[in-house]
Amino acid sequence: MLDGDDLALEIDLPALLDEVEFFDAQTLLAWALERFGRRLAVATSFQIDGMAIIDMAWRIDPHVRIITVDSGRLPSETHALMDAVREKYQVPIEVFYPNTAELEGFVRREGLNPFLRSVDLRKQCCSIRKVHPLRKVLGGLDAWVSGVRRDQYFTRSDAQPLEVDAANGGLIKVNPLITRTEAEVWHYIREWDVPYNPLYDQGYTSIGCAPCTRAVAPDAPPRAGRWWWEDGGHKECGINYRTD
Repeated sequence: MLDGDDLALEIDLPALLDEVEFFDAQTLLAWALERFGRRLAVATSFQIDGMAIIDMAWRIDPHVRIITVDSGRLPSETHALMDAVREKYQVPIEVFYPNTAELEGFVRREGLNPFLRSVDLRKQCCSIRKVHPLRKVLGGLDAWVSGVRRDQYFTRSDAQPLEVDAANGGLIKVNPLITRTEAEVWHYIREWDVPYNPLYDQGYTSIGCAPCTRAVAPDAPPRAGRWWWEDGGHKECGINYRTD
């Protein structure tokens, strides 16, 4: 196994991008699953993009690895969906949690909802509850699959099908849905009867931790319901793109 630095040195990203240039989502997933095998995992928060990817990947490899982070503040609807995924696909979900000591120290110093006080505290909360646990498991992989789409947010508008994830040791990040629109993802969900979070039917367009996500108007930007009290800035938690 190569460590993160060695892996980054071995990756010829332009050559890989040329190789996958005309791949659709399913073909890119099949390529990644074949190339990386058990050293690849689908990382998901069980939003519609992640659900579409889980279904696509499972149809290619019924033993695909699925990983997720439970921040400790997820809506009950997300937990119910995780159980529905286990039942439908008969695949284990690897759930990872924040470091207990790190989280306890943060809550002791700042309280349960410090993210309401400042953007900096919100980013610290996201890092402890989500970024750090995921980074720990990604450190044991060579590649991971995300549900990033270019139309989700301005920070994602130049995303590529494959990226070198420098923040997580230089492993490959696979983005099968980057050119898909939200409507196209929903079409896939309905065509293949993929389970999805019922909060979408209540006006949610992006679903994360319960205190930090809310329903929005039908014409609102996709991530308007995330940290809605923040004025400007990047509405990212730091998993897909750095927030500093």
